[in-house]
Amino acid sequence: MPATWWKTAATIRLLRPLSRRWNGWPAVWSSRRRGCSMAETGKRLKRPTPGQGRGQKVTAAKAGEQAGRRSLLRLLRLVLSAPVEVASENGADVVLTAADGTRTSHAAALLAGAVARGLLHRRDDRLEAGSEARAFLRRALAEGDPEERFQVQHREEAQVQLRHEGVLQSVRRNLTESPLGAVARLKEKSGEPFLSPEAIEAGERLAADFERGGLQPRITASWEPRLSSRAPGQATASDISDSAMAARRRVSLAIEAMGPELSGVALDVCCFAKGLETVERERQWPARSAKLMLRAALLALARHYQPPVARPNARHWGAEDFRPVLG
Repeated sequence: MPATWWKTAATIRLLRPLSRRWNGWPAVWSSRRRGCSMAETGKRLKRPTPGQGRGQKVTAAKAGEQAGRRSLLRLLRLVLSAPVEVASENGADVVLTAADGTRTSHAAALLAGAVARGLLHRRDDRLEAGSEARAFLRRALAEGDPEERFQVQHREEAQVQLRHEGVLQSVRRNLTESPLGAVARLKEKSGEPFLSPEAIEAGERLAADFERGGLQPRITASWEPRLSSRAPGQATASDISDSAMAARRRVSLAIEAMGPELSGVALDVCCFAKGLETVERERQWPARSAKLMLRAALLALARHYQPPVARPNARHWGAEDFRPVLG
């Protein structure tokens, strides 16, 4: 009995590589049952299936998008450091000159896209960073979920050491959350901080006591039942906890220590989170005078919280008939 076509050695040698790669023996059997020739069977096995290669296209597009994003971040870092000049343009590329004379080449389409999005502003041959460039760069460099990346662009975080239950831990602190955050970053002409660490710590302590004592004005409706014997918004001693009463006592002592001339600016900045310009405008003070008054108030408050050690009176020990020489 003659051997059938799928048992011949030549056919097996021809279709074995295809069967190993595509696992195509069921396809070979189905094609031969339909009367397809050997050449047509090989073409069917080599024909790409629907959707084949789509993943490769998506991967290539994603890689190109990531490369363009990295190029945009490099361009924003360059312009945020200092305004740059456009040295030359040759159609597809643009050569930029930095402040230190370094020349870098960037794609013209990338630069046009950054200008169209408002990240960069171009005035003739000069490039400057827009108001949204720094926030965009922070958000792009942030790690984590999208919500965290959005919040990072409005923060200025720093790693600080805090002691919790006797254990020193490293935590992230948002410097802009504190009312004194912007004032604490001010510098003198010599480069030294405008406020000493003791003054900043005193202001933070005053703000914490003010918040703990519940002295912030209410900005929402109160759904607590009111008694007819109590005026609206007035709290009795029984409604306030002992810790809140102690915090209010500490705030009163701090105000007395600073005096009426300096306590107002300290309360406005530290407790009510007002800016220095707002304080100057409300009190009709000269420009840049609020920070001087605030420093004097915080230094007085620091002496109140940590009073200097009193020096003992000097005494002279001598014999019974000792007499000081005068003249």
